[in-house]
Amino acid sequence: MAENKFIVIGDIHGCLESLNALLGKLAKYDDRTIVFIGDYIDRGPDSKGVVDLLLEYRQDHDCIFLRGNHEQMLLDAIRKDGVNLWLTNGGRSTLRSYGTNDRELDLPEEHIKFYYNTQIYYDTPDYFFVHAGLAPHKTIEESIANKKEHVEFLWERSHLNAFETSWEKKVVFGHTPRPHPLQKEKMLGIDTGCVYQSLGYGKLTAALLPEEKFIQQICLDN
Repeated sequence: MAENKFIVIGDIHGCLESLNALLGKLAKYDDRTIVFIGDYIDRGPDSKGVVDLLLEYRQDHDCIFLRGNHEQMLLDAIRKDGVNLWLTNGGRSTLRSYGTNDRELDLPEEHIKFYYNTQIYYDTPDYFFVHAGLAPHKTIEESIANKKEHVEFLWERSHLNAFETSWEKKVVFGHTPRPHPLQKEKMLGIDTGCVYQSLGYGKLTAALLPEEKFIQQICLDN
């Protein structure tokens, strides 16, 4: 693997055809570590297909799978805590892709294991990868040390309006869709709302690091 070179892929949200096409565009960069930023499921048409593809893809690629807030909501629903929250945030489309319903939550064991094994963050010398973000007024080291803050790594948005941050390195995140990637000195936001075509987003974005070159795929999923 190319040392300190990454591909980071934004929120997929069940858009299997878009993901498949984007991975095809990235084939010539196979020597890099590929970081998936989370939110593989919900809202889009084929969450099950997305996870099937990722399970296959990781067999031949160096992959890091981060947890998004949607994976966390699914895990909470499996534990019977917060089922309604998940269902009202796209969970029903995920259950349809599995051919089950909210009374059964009958998912393949391999998929459940995949969701449980997702990482809350991935820290490297040059980048901190996280699904949503972290407190802008604290150092990354401080946020990592406080376990209570880790749940906010899945939901945080306050950093988006911060004039400056206390972070030691660039934070790469998804979670908040924008028409274009967000680039600042210590921030790189790559959720371009693949599943939200009707709202003027509709692209799945990959970023090559350290170049900060973007490779995008227009949504192919209904």
